[in-house]
Amino acid sequence: MKYKIKYRLLGGAVCLLFAVCAVQCSKPKTDGPVNHGNNTGTDPGTTPTTPTTPVTSFIHPGILNTQAGLDYIRTQSADAGSGRYADFNATVVNYVNKNTVPTTFPATVVAKSSGSTPTETQIKSNATLVYALALRWAQSGNATYAAQAISILNGWAYNFQQYTIDAGSNANQSDLEAAWVAPTFCAAAEIIRYYKINGVGAGWSDADIALFSDFLNNLKNNYINKTPNYSNNWNVSAAYAKIAIGVFLNSTSVYQSGVDALKAIMPSVIQADGTMPELCVRNDCVHYQYSLTGLTYGAEIARIQGDNSIYTLSNNRISAGYDYMFNAYRDQYPSCSTCSTKPMYGGIEVANRYYQSTDTKALRAMQPPVNVPSDNTFLGFTTYTHYGVPLQ
Repeated sequence: MKYKIKYRLLGGAVCLLFAVCAVQCSKPKTDGPVNHGNNTGTDPGTTPTTPTTPVTSFIHPGILNTQAGLDYIRTQSADAGSGRYADFNATVVNYVNKNTVPTTFPATVVAKSSGSTPTETQIKSNATLVYALALRWAQSGNATYAAQAISILNGWAYNFQQYTIDAGSNANQSDLEAAWVAPTFCAAAEIIRYYKINGVGAGWSDADIALFSDFLNNLKNNYINKTPNYSNNWNVSAAYAKIAIGVFLNSTSVYQSGVDALKAIMPSVIQADGTMPELCVRNDCVHYQYSLTGLTYGAEIARIQGDNSIYTLSNNRISAGYDYMFNAYRDQYPSCSTCSTKPMYGGIEVANRYYQSTDTKALRAMQPPVNVPSDNTFLGFTTYTHYGVPLQ
């Protein structure tokens, strides 16, 4: 079965940008304690979402990818003439081939604002690499890739002890760094732990899984849970991370705390008219995409678990954020950063699969296929894993 990527860019009405309170702009990763709107989860003037039944058990794999979804893309990519096969090689295989499987893992990772340290670079790139290896195993069934993925998951689980902060950096930078890597590690670990090819799994031992769970709890308890209330992408990342961790740990309390936190932060990062203040406050095309991507990935995990309420919250507020992003990529906000030439994050592919709106279709058509963010903050390969895949 072949699939084709073909969309016609659609025009949109020019939106007027609301004035945004000026705050000091800084380089990526040095988010300060900026507040915009309330952070209570209430939003006057919007339609409240009907409460959903709390999740009491989890679907596995259940972090962005499912058994059915992975089966679907494996079948399609088996055809060497298909678009799915081409995208698999251009993204997943290319990333694996360009990155060496590590043999040593630091006990301490040094976090740095507005930059990176060698250990920080390693843990973020390793999280992406192990996800790519998990996808490569799920596509090919080649045990070598499963073994390599397990070696990375175990390497961090057995060796990591702590984050420390580089001199002059935000004292809470480690909280953000942990929130970035944890969901990507979890997505890979879900595939390695639960996905089966013709009834055969990857062979990750229970003892190793237990130590990896300890690693996640270390990230959650000592860093992610201590994220300051900045009312921006920091809090989105922390909430998304807890949703993913909750699924892997089979913890309804951890999962629900992430869902509740994501719903509470949404009105601050996406206002009622769709405006995302982080674009102009920070004057870059990255940080508001952190918020959109984290919201989308959290919403998708919840959807897999049977709860669409994050996607539909406040009259499809996430979709309104992508409408705003569509205008940003058409340079409709001249007083803010110019985005038309800047990379997009993988959240757009996942959001478009769910919403299928005029603007999400036009946005994802601007830059297919979506690859991995260059800073390895959020997992990628979403064109391979999500484009045209039926919603299960």
